[in-house]
Amino acid sequence: MGLPFARVAVIGAGSWGTTVASLVAHNAPTVLWVRRRELADELRTTRENTRYLPGVRLHDELEFTHDVVDAVHDASLVVMAVPSAGFRDVARSLVLHLAPHAVLMSLTKGLERGTGRRMSEVLADLAPDHAVSVLSGPNLAREIAAGQPAASVVACADDAVARQLQEVFTRPLFRIYTHDDLVGCELGGVVKNVIAIAAGMAHGMGFGDNSRATLITRGLVEMGRLGAALGANPGTFSGLAGMGDVVATCSSMQSRNTTVGVRLGKGESIADINASMNHMVAEGVKSSGAVVALARKKGVEMPICEAVAEVCDGRLAAGDALIRLMTRSRKSERD
Repeated sequence: MGLPFARVAVIGAGSWGTTVASLVAHNAPTVLWVRRRELADELRTTRENTRYLPGVRLHDELEFTHDVVDAVHDASLVVMAVPSAGFRDVARSLVLHLAPHAVLMSLTKGLERGTGRRMSEVLADLAPDHAVSVLSGPNLAREIAAGQPAASVVACADDAVARQLQEVFTRPLFRIYTHDDLVGCELGGVVKNVIAIAAGMAHGMGFGDNSRATLITRGLVEMGRLGAALGANPGTFSGLAGMGDVVATCSSMQSRNTTVGVRLGKGESIADINASMNHMVAEGVKSSGAVVALARKKGVEMPICEAVAEVCDGRLAAGDALIRLMTRSRKSERD
């Protein structure tokens, strides 16, 4: 049986993009695009991404390039691992050079600011003749790069394409499930980053497991509300791309979003936190406002996400956000 994808291009060499590229290189010829020639040369020589995955040896046959056209022109699968803020610009630079039947995939768990569009929608805008998919789940990059057991979901409207993607991403300790709910799987990854900031803030203020469990549970309710308004399958949020991703992210200090929340809870300003991130991106900071804007457009109540957005914008202190959430009017849990 032939390979489902003859060549794979991963666009973006952050921790998750690098991890996915090295993983897929076991199953198909793979190239990783990086912005700078010097970094491409360094990765080719050292087989290590010292900035994002220090100490992790990358697959010996993984290729590297700084030329995005060279990366995608003969790729049958193009995987976008670019932060949401620059996603459209990078995608626009490559869509005219795609192979005719190339499948597109997003790894990015964010919304486009200003439009509220999911990354798969951005890809569909720019390349309407290509199949679009997402990979989402409880996927902390360093653990997967180290070969620890994990699972994820590939979502695509075309089941045959989803099964091909399942084949190329599966490894002995990385289990892939298929899904047809692109909206739910993608939205879960977006909203969980905002919930993780909230959970991190509670931890930073010195609160324990009860507080985290409360924020996770009520955050999942908010995720489900917005998902229902956007046409997602409610059951999706009980799976890997919903609850699974929320639990992993909110429980781990490997998560940038949780770490940002902890620092906010300890009283640091968002400006100081952003300045110290060393090129790392916490998608929840950028996406929280877009999530709230989308929720308001759809008439959906999301108080936790609203509070996080205000804290991330510097309009509300973390302690005041907690008081506001805890003193809201009394309701039935089913409301």
